[in-house]
Amino acid sequence: MVVVIVVVAALVLVMAGAFVAVRVSGRGKERRGVAGEPAAPPVARSGPETATAPDERALPTPSVEELEALLRAPAAPEVEAPPAPPAPPAPSAPPEVAPEVEVVERPRLRDRLGRTRSAFSGAFGRIRGRKIDDETWDELEESLLAADVGMSTTTRLLDAVRTRAKETSATEPDELISLLRDEVVTLLVGDTANGVDGDDRTLHMRAGESNVWMFVGVNGVGKTTTIGKLASQRVGDGCRVVLAAGDTFRAAAADQLQLWAERTGGELVRGQEGADPGSVVFDAMAAASGRGADLVLVDTAGRLHTKSNLMEELKKLRRIVDRTPGALKEVLLVIDASTGQNGLVQAKQFADAVDVTGIALTKLDGTAKGGIVLAIQSELGIPVKVVGVGEGVGDLIEFDPREFAAALFSEEG
Repeated sequence: MVVVIVVVAALVLVMAGAFVAVRVSGRGKERRGVAGEPAAPPVARSGPETATAPDERALPTPSVEELEALLRAPAAPEVEAPPAPPAPPAPSAPPEVAPEVEVVERPRLRDRLGRTRSAFSGAFGRIRGRKIDDETWDELEESLLAADVGMSTTTRLLDAVRTRAKETSATEPDELISLLRDEVVTLLVGDTANGVDGDDRTLHMRAGESNVWMFVGVNGVGKTTTIGKLASQRVGDGCRVVLAAGDTFRAAAADQLQLWAERTGGELVRGQEGADPGSVVFDAMAAASGRGADLVLVDTAGRLHTKSNLMEELKKLRRIVDRTPGALKEVLLVIDASTGQNGLVQAKQFADAVDVTGIALTKLDGTAKGGIVLAIQSELGIPVKVVGVGEGVGDLIEFDPREFAAALFSEEG
């Protein structure tokens, strides 16, 4: 009985194996065709390609031998992925380069005083080559008056030249011209008649102290621009500067001063239009003290200098500054050189009101009336400390009397 069961089981296994072989072989023939017969040509399709049934998309079924071969094949070695290239270095910030400081050569007065020089050189050319006579003295007088030296100062200079000419027995016009030049230098460098050292043209300030410079003058002479240029120069020297917009009657003046503050790195203190100028000056000095500023530059109103209320206002501003003993170092009167003798009248009235310590003479390069320098020094004893000979910040320069005299007489300064 056991033998029968074993035989039946063996027959079942043989039949199952045969059945599987037949099924596999049949599927292969369906795909490859009968041996020796050509494979059926592919069916041409027209129109857009449509989705096929799952049976048509199925991959060919491998045979038993192919499966066994795949199982016996050695595993493919693992291929390591190539290392990622190193990340490029982050771009570094360009090195900081200190801004180049433009070195501006100081302008020479000889190059900028063309019109004033011509007033003198014309007369000098006419008297050269002839003997000294009354006409010679008349030519010299006319040249001085044409340069707006003024009658009083002209008379003073020529009287001194006549005296020197007699002492030296001068007989040639060139000798007179040389003597006149010497008298101009003497007048500018030292004015002993007024007890003023004309050679002291320093704009005073002291380290570690409160330093205030007040600027006075009528409207239109270049007062605010002069303040801005001096602020730029002092900031360039390393000073901390506060600008006080004390001209509260003209909004344009405060706006202009604000532009200078932004341009130069100074600090501006201003009030509302029409506010009390004294409060602006007081706030500016408090701000300078609190911020450790070195210098306060005070702009003031410049309405008609004949108005007594303007002079009283300037006196009030000075009293506010004087509450800090020794703070007020300079009171600079700004004069337009082209106004000539009118500038001298202004200087007298302002000097009586606020004790002017120096003159800032603007637009000296554009006028033939530079002789006002001599008149101011002679009649008021107030030294010209700075002069404007151009539009640039560097064109506001310290006044050198010897260079000025040399420029007037067409010598190298």
